[in-house]
Amino acid sequence: MYHSKNFLLTPLQRSIAFFLSAFLTLVSLETRAEVSADKAAQLKSSLTPLGAERAGNADGSIPAWDGGLTQVPTGYKGPGTHHVDPFASDTPLFIITKDNLAQYQDRLTPGQIALLKTYPSSFQMPVYPTRRTGAAPQWVYENTFKNASSASLAEGGNGFVGAFGGIPFPIPENGVEAVWNHIARYRGTYVERRSAQAAVEQGGSYSLVSSQDQLLTSFYDQKNSLSNLNNTLFYYMSFATSPARMAGNGALLRETLNQVKEPRQSWIYTPGQRRVRRAPTLAYDTPLEEASGLRTVDDTDMYNGSPDRYDWSLLGKKEIYIPYNNYKVTSPDVSYKDLLLPGHINPKYTRYELHRVWVVEGKLKAGARHIYSRRTLYLDEDSWGAAVVDQYDSRGELWRVSMAYLKSFYEQPMVWTALDTFHDLQARRYAVQWLDNEESGTADFSKPVPSKDMFNPASLRRRAPR
Repeated sequence: MYHSKNFLLTPLQRSIAFFLSAFLTLVSLETRAEVSADKAAQLKSSLTPLGAERAGNADGSIPAWDGGLTQVPTGYKGPGTHHVDPFASDTPLFIITKDNLAQYQDRLTPGQIALLKTYPSSFQMPVYPTRRTGAAPQWVYENTFKNASSASLAEGGNGFVGAFGGIPFPIPENGVEAVWNHIARYRGTYVERRSAQAAVEQGGSYSLVSSQDQLLTSFYDQKNSLSNLNNTLFYYMSFATSPARMAGNGALLRETLNQVKEPRQSWIYTPGQRRVRRAPTLAYDTPLEEASGLRTVDDTDMYNGSPDRYDWSLLGKKEIYIPYNNYKVTSPDVSYKDLLLPGHINPKYTRYELHRVWVVEGKLKAGARHIYSRRTLYLDEDSWGAAVVDQYDSRGELWRVSMAYLKSFYEQPMVWTALDTFHDLQARRYAVQWLDNEESGTADFSKPVPSKDMFNPASLRRRAPR
């Protein structure tokens, strides 16, 4: 029962969309009054600094939050290397299958239930002890506390004002604010990330596209401030590394906080032409070629973009089995061939835990156009990251299911995705983003925070691999 609570590059003609989608983010509606000082004080008592319930649940299956995972485990080799699993000795409490679905379905989303029914002989959900590893740096906590009493939604809901360097609405009062918390959650200040993506066909065949990406989040740059954000959320630059026919293609994006005030800006570089060109702004349900149409622009990051085509509702919280602490899915000991199975990734490398999630529903407005008539987001209360999203077609039937296999990036600390999957239940195909098992490196947050001047069209051309 619900309970209420107050980078991958492709040739110029085919791949602008993917570049612009890898980190696209923004959502919301109309302004609201900031929460009172007394209410904000809950962030230092009954709520965690990011707005989750500190207490565990009634039966103890969800423990109390004790600060999260902030210590680097023994064996971790440092920035840019694959994570060591701090819970490698854990064993599943039980495994959810099609055969025992009835016993657990009250704690599953409709999309997860559909996956179990669509792939009855292969899709499984190993459930492990819940470990509330969600954490963030102290300065993010402090900024979040300030934001609680100062943040409000911008005109039209296409941005927010009065917030900087933390969760904008840690005590949300409506669905739009909750979605903004997902969009503006902490994922480091500057990161360089190498990864690959794949679109897996019914029979299990796939092809890989690899890239190296750089993200500077101005909103979380401690050298910055609310007064000089210049309406910028982040800068993003990406270059393809393989296959050979795509290598060297690049993209640059400046994402604005308020896209009504100032649309996002983007450019692409093609080595064959040796020139930088402005790229059109892409959003909403534009299909992504690199994902074989299995992902739209606003599917990326589980959800991004303007909220104006949906009416958003905050349905409350629910206890759900969601992907959490997934270190095995990106282990260098696991090959892509072993991980990418027909229909879904290999269940033996996945980990699910029982967590409280905020449930946010978006219904397509009358007269608005989108391939999804409804989408339901399940936001992890400890990090605000969307763990599962269910998407419905124009007939109101469940069509696509997205899952973020969350894990703790303990070197920050923070919770982010190990990889994302995008399932088309009707086509029985899926796409995977952020694979790094076989890459030469992974996300690296240790590099000096560069100047925003590094993210300009001239730099895109100059820095493109030859």
